[in-house]
Amino acid sequence: MLNVSVLGYGTVGSGVVEVLTTNRESIAKKAGQEINVKYILDLRDFPGDPHEDKVVHDFNTIVNDADVQIVVETMGGVKPAYDFVKACLEAGKSVCTSNKELVAKHGAELLAIAKEKSINFFFEASVGGGIPVIRPMVQCLNGDVIEEISGILNGTTNYILSKMTTEGSDFDSVLKDAQDKGYAERNPEADVEGYDACRKIAILTSLAYGKQVDYEDIYTEGITKITDVDIKYAKALGAAIKIFGSSKKVGEHIYAKVAPVMINNAHPLYSVNDVFNGIFVKGNMVGDVMFYGSGAGKLPTASAVVADVVEAAKNLHTNIPVIWDSEKLILTDIKDASQRFFVRLSGSAAENADKVARIFGKVQVVDAGVTEEYAFITDEVKECEFTSKAEELGNVVSRIRVDF
Repeated sequence: MLNVSVLGYGTVGSGVVEVLTTNRESIAKKAGQEINVKYILDLRDFPGDPHEDKVVHDFNTIVNDADVQIVVETMGGVKPAYDFVKACLEAGKSVCTSNKELVAKHGAELLAIAKEKSINFFFEASVGGGIPVIRPMVQCLNGDVIEEISGILNGTTNYILSKMTTEGSDFDSVLKDAQDKGYAERNPEADVEGYDACRKIAILTSLAYGKQVDYEDIYTEGITKITDVDIKYAKALGAAIKIFGSSKKVGEHIYAKVAPVMINNAHPLYSVNDVFNGIFVKGNMVGDVMFYGSGAGKLPTASAVVADVVEAAKNLHTNIPVIWDSEKLILTDIKDASQRFFVRLSGSAAENADKVARIFGKVQVVDAGVTEEYAFITDEVKECEFTSKAEELGNVVSRIRVDF
């Protein structure tokens, strides 16, 4: 029998215990032995819970118990999760986590400790919830040079944009609906401002290129400025607005960003709606690969964590190498990236057409029946050049990047 301990008995942590308990026999066959939850660390007590007798309040109980061989971290945040995970690894215990912020910030260091101790640090659930993407990237696609990663990496924002599209509602109304249904937190900033997706694309980019990508270096733009009028224009184009976390290799340059993007039905992520996530990976040999599924939620995320537990159980004293060095990957400034833009201007066509032609040259005019506005899509232009030209226009209502 193999003993596991769980740090944090919230949504995901309780889900991990539920999966391990419900699928006990199946998991034992796959892991080669029965997996037992010995301790659950939490500040709270859980009277009446079927596992209340396993709850402890002192981390040292777990880290100092030689019978605990695998630790699951589902606390979230960096402190005290980082200290606890590092201590467990240094004590020779493999760790499986769903904590995207921890992985994005300290992944390289924690992987190095695991390698030194001949154990494992697994984090499949940190990106995409129940979608298997990390292990396929580091194992199945390791014969390729990754040229592009684009992902709908946050179910809350995808739900909001999907509802705005299908119902024509404004952002604030749909956000309240998402909060009422439990899809969005009372404080939704991490989701709607793009910070959650930023940490996830930082992890994927670090894995793709084998060096540390600091999420603070990634250009990040949320969805709070997207309006029902923007959605109306997108519909007129047969397009949809999504928020992507993306990184792209262009020659020797690597760009990364999180931002709303307008895509049409030729894009592989066009049909990813509601709370689902989709991740598109392009390799120089395999071509286009797509991962799709539940990107969050108690049991989908817990399922991914338990899959890591099984993998750790099968490789108790063997480190599975993951190339992610602490050396920093220098991202190219997003200002030098080339992009098409959808632009809305205040004023009529008569007031704007000549000015736009003079500044941008040939453009694709977009008519969605919106009065006193002039909208168009530019040809590909560097971000810095677009910013300069938009300032020269002086009457930009909004702009959204275009990928078609």
